[in-house]
Amino acid sequence: MVNPKYHVFVCTGAKLRGDAKGICHTRGVESIIGKLVGEIDDRELSGEVLVSTAGCFGVCGKGPARAVYPEGVWYGNLTPDAIETIAEGHLENGTPVEALRI
Repeated sequence: MVNPKYHVFVCTGAKLRGDAKGICHTRGVESIIGKLVGEIDDRELSGEVLVSTAGCFGVCGKGPARAVYPEGVWYGNLTPDAIETIAEGHLENGTPVEALRI
């Protein structure tokens, strides 16, 4: 059974009706997911961090967005630099990055 320290959900912008053209999608969430997975691999955190994609989070003005559990910390307006900062601060060192929270 998988029992990660963190479970990260990344909004893909997909609506319940199947529309994959939401804000997160149009703002390049695929590259954000790739950067996140790369940071997890580079930091050797793959045994501690599970990444899942999710449909629309409903915070379109703040997308691309992701949520980190078990804490329930939400991050928005993600960029590749923000992904690196969150990976180091939150996923590696256990301290949520307040400046990037929504």
